Amino acid sequence: MTRILLLRHAHSVANAKGILAGRTPGITLSERGVKQSLEVATRLKEVTFSQIRISPMERCAETVQPLIANFSKTAAKKINIETDDDLAEVDYGKWTGKKLAVLSKEKSWKIVQETPSAMYFPGGEGLLDVQARAMRGLNKVSKSAGSETKLLVSHGDVIKAIVASVLGTHLDHFQKIVIDPASITVLDFNGKDYRVLTLNNTLDPISSFLVQPKKSMKSMALLGGGSGRKR
Repeated sequence: MTRILLLRHAHSVANAKGILAGRTPGITLSERGVKQSLEVATRLKEVTFSQIRISPMERCAETVQPLIANFSKTAAKKINIETDDDLAEVDYGKWTGKKLAVLSKEKSWKIVQETPSAMYFPGGEGLLDVQARAMRGLNKVSKSAGSETKLLVSHGDVIKAIVASVLGTHLDHFQKIVIDPASITVLDFNGKDYRVLTLNNTLDPISSFLVQPKKSMKSMALLGGGSGRKR
């Protein structure tokens, strides 16, 4: 069984200004985001990772930098840390860099909110294509070697698309999923399918969700809700 953490980047300067940053270069963390990145490092300090995959956007690298900086030299050598284009932010095309308040007046805004599977951003990507590459990135890591926990650092809409797919929810319902800046979502993978252990967690130390059960997932009956392990 593999444990996978999905981490959204911390609060950015674009978040602070209400701008759809997309793939605009040079979008860094806000002062609030820097604090959140330090909190993430604290929350994950007891977790042992075998792999870390990071979106190529600067704000994602900045979010995980304090965590990586805390690794000992010995531990760091054992962790496969790479940038992964499959985890990149949505290419919002001509919408990139515009204020959300302005975009909300666009005719196609209703499509994004109500039937996102039909949305193709002008000059950019379709959200179905985003979901396909995001799941490719997830599956690639899930099925790779390494028994320790794996960390994917990405973006709100990308993680929402992953969660919708994992839950078997149509992409048209993915706006019902909330993924806050610096939030952590934890998945289990048993070689065939996924379970969601925690969603959009922004407060708790996350190590309690990562205690491997004594029995393999294949022998765990998915009855009664969950194990009720202490936190």
